[in-house]
Amino acid sequence: MAGGSTQLAKARKFRDLHLGETCFLMPNAWDAGSASILAASGFAALGTTSAGIAYSLALPDYVNALSRARNMAAIKAICEATDLPVSADTEAGYGPALSDVATTITMTIAAGAVGGSIEDYTGDKSLGLFDIEEAADRVAAAREAGDASGMPFTLTARAECFLVGHAQPLRESIRRLNRYREAGADCLYAPGPADAETIAALVGEVDGPLNVVAGLGATSLSADALADLGVRRISNGGVLARASLAALRRAAREMTQRGTFSFAADAIADSELKRFFSSR
Repeated sequence: MAGGSTQLAKARKFRDLHLGETCFLMPNAWDAGSASILAASGFAALGTTSAGIAYSLALPDYVNALSRARNMAAIKAICEATDLPVSADTEAGYGPALSDVATTITMTIAAGAVGGSIEDYTGDKSLGLFDIEEAADRVAAAREAGDASGMPFTLTARAECFLVGHAQPLRESIRRLNRYREAGADCLYAPGPADAETIAALVGEVDGPLNVVAGLGATSLSADALADLGVRRISNGGVLARASLAALRRAAREMTQRGTFSFAADAIADSELKRFFSSR
């Protein structure tokens, strides 16, 4: 279990990571166990992944299937498992009203997080993205709720243009992210692009620290290459959770199709995990 570091100290540390000149890695955990292992690996901060949390509950991602209550329970467990700053994936804020967004951020802080993200996808394919001004109002509501906590809550605003198939995803992402920055976002994020040209354009045209997700699509860009492009923060979204599920599926197929157990050679020893989790 975590202990020692106060939430305010974590909030200041996380804010300062975004204000510096160095790019940092922020992998995304989906439960207390994954958070503990990631925290012990030397990262400066962790994010949560609503996709990974949804998959752990046998729910689909990106269709409002994960309820706020279940997401908050997972966020709380992750925050309690580590002394690192945690930024929570709170999807679109859970509800149509600005008060819903504010309540979500207030609950996120109560769960122990020091940052959080708000996306502009409605969760309804027929509706697509929120209107830009409505989305900006939602960012502003999140900003106000974060400020009310009395700590420097780091707010990330997401433009989902690339993921919903917008006709001009780069141009619209730049327009939206700059508007969200004006509305109070500290970090900006347009999940989807994995090529240097598009990422460089986002860095150059977006007025604020940029987060890039590594692993969402096929990419050969390393963390160093992304840092050289000017990216401030690198996250993984649900890719670590998906990689873990892929390993599980490979093991299951080996057993059912071949009747063998070679996958066990890659497993962490039970004695090692006992020692590790006993020390938490």
